Amino acid sequence: MATYTHGHHDSVLRSHRWRTVENSAAYLRDHLVPGAQVLDVGCGPGTITAEMATLVAPGRVVGVDSSAEVIDAARPQLTAAAGPAVTATGGGPGPVAAGNLDFVAGDATSLAFADASFDVVHAHQVLQHVPDPLAVLREMGRVCRPGGVVAARDSDYSGMTWYPLLPGLSEWLDLYRTLARQNGGEPDAGRRLLSWARAAGQGEVTATASVWCFADPRARQWWGDMWADRVVGSAFAGQAVDRGLATTADLDRLAAAWRTWAAHDDGWFVVPHGEIVVRVTEFEFVPTALHH
Repeated sequence: MATYTHGHHDSVLRSHRWRTVENSAAYLRDHLVPGAQVLDVGCGPGTITAEMATLVAPGRVVGVDSSAEVIDAARPQLTAAAGPAVTATGGGPGPVAAGNLDFVAGDATSLAFADASFDVVHAHQVLQHVPDPLAVLREMGRVCRPGGVVAARDSDYSGMTWYPLLPGLSEWLDLYRTLARQNGGEPDAGRRLLSWARAAGQGEVTATASVWCFADPRARQWWGDMWADRVVGSAFAGQAVDRGLATTADLDRLAAAWRTWAAHDDGWFVVPHGEIVVRVTEFEFVPTALHH
């Protein structure tokens, strides 16, 4: 079982609530057509999920997250759009629903839905945090109808780049990658998505890439302040200190580096993402050992 490196501090959810289909799932936009049934795995506070519901109405969208706390945070996203029901099976908390949008707590490795329930099964920034991304991809494929698509997008921390080249940001990156791997995840997931999808054996894979770029003053201030707050206030901070990877003074110094970067007129930061869209066919489950 992996430990979620970020946790659910407000500084983390602030970032998650910023995400939209346009800035985080544009590669999937052509598949979000009216009438499509969509499952959003690891939906977080549900901003992408809710936008998907408007795009596919009257099709149904279900957001799943492992945290009941996050599902509660997603409730304001519920819409009044009408649509046919998607039925969850098995135990666990029931869905929170309105119109054509549902939210339910659940495990990405054991989704509480029947085989072939959805046309689109999507995960954004999820596979980097799980110990067995192949198991999650195969479970996503199980609940996807043949001819439907499984889609995932993940950042690639080693590929992140910025200017000015502040040592504090390099130290932050090294600390994050170490902690994420200790937690059972793969912080450089973006570059691995194609290989994972091919190993999962679900169908034809299309791989693409896109970036987030924070360079104008408003975006730079938002990104820098968010990470400065995360470095000292989120689960990342507690884990780093508890494991002896950093002191509170170290974290204060890293937060200051983020604020220095954000205030710099020449500040520029790019987050690269790998993306996959798998056109699902019938496939036989064959366990495969995972090597990061």
